[in-house]
Amino acid sequence: MHAPFVRTAAVAVAVTGTLTWAPAASAQPSEPTPLASAAPAQTPAPDAGSVEITTKDTAGEALLGAAFLLLDAAGQEAGRGKSDAQGKLTFTDLAPGVYRLKETASGSPLHEIVADQDVIVTPGATTRLTIIDPFKAAKVFLQAKDDKSGKLLPGATVNIGTGDSTLLTLTTGAKGTASGDLPVTRGKTQFWVKEIKAPTGYDLSKPTKTFTAGPGAPVTVTVTNAKTATDPKPDPSDKPTHKPTHHPSAPGTPSSGSGETTPSVTATGTPDAVSSTTAAAIPFGDSTATPPMGSLARTGSDATPWLTGGAGVLIVIGGGVLIMARRRRADESADDSTAS
Repeated sequence: MHAPFVRTAAVAVAVTGTLTWAPAASAQPSEPTPLASAAPAQTPAPDAGSVEITTKDTAGEALLGAAFLLLDAAGQEAGRGKSDAQGKLTFTDLAPGVYRLKETASGSPLHEIVADQDVIVTPGATTRLTIIDPFKAAKVFLQAKDDKSGKLLPGATVNIGTGDSTLLTLTTGAKGTASGDLPVTRGKTQFWVKEIKAPTGYDLSKPTKTFTAGPGAPVTVTVTNAKTATDPKPDPSDKPTHKPTHHPSAPGTPSSGSGETTPSVTATGTPDAVSSTTAAAIPFGDSTATPPMGSLARTGSDATPWLTGGAGVLIVIGGGVLIMARRRRADESADDSTAS
């Protein structure tokens, strides 16, 4: 913008005999120009707060490089960063309210991250949090086997622990295997394995085994079981070659070689011809040849002479009776003739 000039009449000024012309007015700007001043420095609101995080592991060691994200109540990012060598990270100039803190990385291959949590920021105060990142669990793979064949066995239950504490219980499934996560600490830790339930048909694995495991490292544990001992089956060649025979005897009469009484067969009312014949064939007075009452006659070859003799005696007796009958009839006939 050009400043306007004012025309005025020239004024003659005499200076030592020399005439000099000088303007009566000078050019001036139409608008005043403000002076430049420094911008005021930004200062935090007097009611702002902050969050200070300290990150450690379960052994108390500071974790470097643990990454965190802070979200406000609307889910918008309010800050992000990583922990330093002392495991510290601070979020400043936060408006009071509730925030969501998310750990996105532990900064270590041996550690797990923690779950999200809420953080409350209060006016003019610092909220301090200590984050403990656990060590990654060891992966345990369990298998139970037959001690002879190596066959995998289902139904084996074991406890795994350290010292006096049981940390994990596993039971093998249909394939004879099981798996689980075992909590560990820094470095290698020694654990024990104890079987508390054996597979069906097997004895417990009595010896307690031990193994070592570290953070995030897989380990295989094997228990072996022996089959439960059973009574041996009898050998067929050991069977007795002679079986005792049982002879029926009369009621109340003990059978030979036994203290029991065996009831006899019910009588039908008909004389037992065989028994009568046998009784007649036995010589009088021979007590050693008398068979037990109610038993069948012996028909072996050693009884043939007795039977033959008995038959002869019966024939002789029968013949005598017949002759005497005939004589009696003859005498009766003679008497009748004389009488007439």
